[in-house]
Amino acid sequence: MAARTDSLTARVEAQDWPTLVTELDATGCAQTGPLLTADECGRVAAMWDDERRFRSTIDMERHRFGKGTYRYFGDPVPEGITRLRAAFYHQLLPVARDWAQRLGDPAPWPDEFGDWLDACHAAGQTRPTPILLRYTAGDWNALHRDLYGDLVFPLQVVIGLDRPGHDHLGGEFLLVEQRARAQSRGTVTVLQQGHALIFTTRDRPTRSARGWTRSPVRHGVSTVRAGVRRTLGLVLHDAR
Repeated sequence: MAARTDSLTARVEAQDWPTLVTELDATGCAQTGPLLTADECGRVAAMWDDERRFRSTIDMERHRFGKGTYRYFGDPVPEGITRLRAAFYHQLLPVARDWAQRLGDPAPWPDEFGDWLDACHAAGQTRPTPILLRYTAGDWNALHRDLYGDLVFPLQVVIGLDRPGHDHLGGEFLLVEQRARAQSRGTVTVLQQGHALIFTTRDRPTRSARGWTRSPVRHGVSTVRAGVRRTLGLVLHDAR
């Protein structure tokens, strides 16, 4: 990614975080304003063709995850992508700690992203998790959660690299929340090019008559009806 890494950090910091946090509390997801230019999105998407950058390629249909393909970046992860992960971690850390307090969970996340990755690696979660995802017409992603080990950050990020309605039709982002003693709640988001969607990784706190309760959350992608949909996924913990 050719943009200066300090510029990427500044763009994340400049987002309307009070509004984003309010939306995360209300629905479990929130879309930022623009973070990457169209040219930057194109450069990230073009990394797909350099297989040396990646540690593995996953055929979703083969594993019954849906239909489409994604690639995990290998070490070293491009510096700009690492900087984006660190910037989002810093902004989302207070939310993670607040959610853990509401649910009575431990909050193992240190102040610095590098220290958190060190903790993941010490626990055997040594493989990087940033991914490029590619969907063509007829592709989709089943509802799932990206856990990868015992150490989990409760929020993650996906950045759109193509223009909905121009480069592809369909392919909306899906979030489904299982509510206690009630039917599930679904949220559909059209992910804009260069924007980031922050969303719940596993569970989020919701209010009930007895106080805070744990609501399991899964995410996926609706069927792409035409064109190509590519995204950059930023899971904020590493994998076994």
